[in-house]
Amino acid sequence: MFNKDTKLEKFKDAETIIGASIKVKGNFNGQGDIVVEGMLEGSLKTIANVFVGEKAKVSANIEASEALINGEVSGGIKIKKYLAIGETARISGDIQCGEISIERGASITGQIIVSSEESKKIDNKKDKIENEA
Repeated sequence: MFNKDTKLEKFKDAETIIGASIKVKGNFNGQGDIVVEGMLEGSLKTIANVFVGEKAKVSANIEASEALINGEVSGGIKIKKYLAIGETARISGDIQCGEISIERGASITGQIIVSSEESKKIDNKKDKIENEA
C-alpha cells in the first residue's frame, strides 16, 4: 500500500477510522487498514496498515504490516514491512521494522531496529502460499 517514493494514498477503504474529534481508550485488534486522526490510548494491532495523522496523539503500542506516522506516538512500534515517518512525527518508544524512511524534522526518542530479513521471511511465506494455491 505504501511506496517509498510517494506519499500515502488516501485510505479510502479503511476499515476503522478514529476521527480528529474522537478520544478512545482500548485495545484495537483488526484485519483491515486503520486511520487515527484523534486520540488513542491502549494498543493498536492489525495485519494490514496504519496511518497516524499529523494531529493524532497515540499512547499505545502499534503493530501492523506497514505504517505511515505523522503525529505523536508514545509506545513501541512494530512494523513487519515498511514504516514511513513524516516530518511532523513525534515518536517516543522503540521501533522495529523491515524497512524505514524518516523525513527531516521528525523526532524519535528510542531505539530503532531495521531488519530486512524479517520482511523477506514474510514475503517468502506469501509467495509460497500463492504458489500452492
